[in-house]
Amino acid sequence: MSESSLPNLCLPLLRSSYQSFTKSERRVASFIIEHPHDIIHMTISDLAEATKTAEATISRFCRKLGFNGLQSLKIVLASEIFNPLESTCQEVNPTDSLETMGAKIFNSISEGLQDTLKLLDFTALQKAIDILNTARKLDIYAFGISSVIASDIEHRFIRFGIPTKSYSDLHMQLISASLLEPEDVVIAVSHTGSNTDLLQSVETSKKSNAKVIAITSHLRSPLAQKADIVLHGMSREIHYRSEAMASRLVHMAIVDLLYVGMIFKKQENFANNLNKMRVAVANRKI
Repeated sequence: MSESSLPNLCLPLLRSSYQSFTKSERRVASFIIEHPHDIIHMTISDLAEATKTAEATISRFCRKLGFNGLQSLKIVLASEIFNPLESTCQEVNPTDSLETMGAKIFNSISEGLQDTLKLLDFTALQKAIDILNTARKLDIYAFGISSVIASDIEHRFIRFGIPTKSYSDLHMQLISASLLEPEDVVIAVSHTGSNTDLLQSVETSKKSNAKVIAITSHLRSPLAQKADIVLHGMSREIHYRSEAMASRLVHMAIVDLLYVGMIFKKQENFANNLNKMRVAVANRKI
């Protein structure tokens, strides 16, 4: 593999791929994430001893991520951790003041957005916009906190004149998916990409030959494997929070990109529909 084809970042890649690692690979990944400065000065033998794994496991782990070996991983890692603009995500503690909590949470969101900007496949993003531009119908599937994003997509994309509907109930998703046609598009939103109900809905959509666009935080998740197009957003979650708040905002930013891309694809249609909507709701305002 040439140097130009190697990954240009390490820590965000480790976090987004963590779910797909084996038990021993997770020990290596966790150690690198928790001790990035130490890794720079360690040999493959040192890392194997510290993580209680074999040197061969570490070599395979590096290649799985797209690196030639530990040395190339360390070079990329060094460029990240010694950049003064990058900082380590801090955990929120119950004893923190509101000001401290705010600083940590906002920092987590900011870093998540910057990581996403580095990781996002803009070729895939353009393909997603092109597919949406010609869609006969758009359905959005999500559960839990991700259903908020699904509702936002419905609210905004209906302005393009495309029949659009979001579903957060499994039975309704399956009914929707079974009635889809090849010209239809599904956007499936999931932080982990491993919700079994969502995967069932996506599988049914694929049987209907509809195109599936996934928005997820985990690049190698089961959802990513099933989707036609994957839009990968990364966030540095703060463990004290049980719900993926930072991820929600990162995924919303990806939706913003899709939305703006569609506006430029359907400028006249968008403007006409927006005027009709404004006229329709004008008499409801004081």
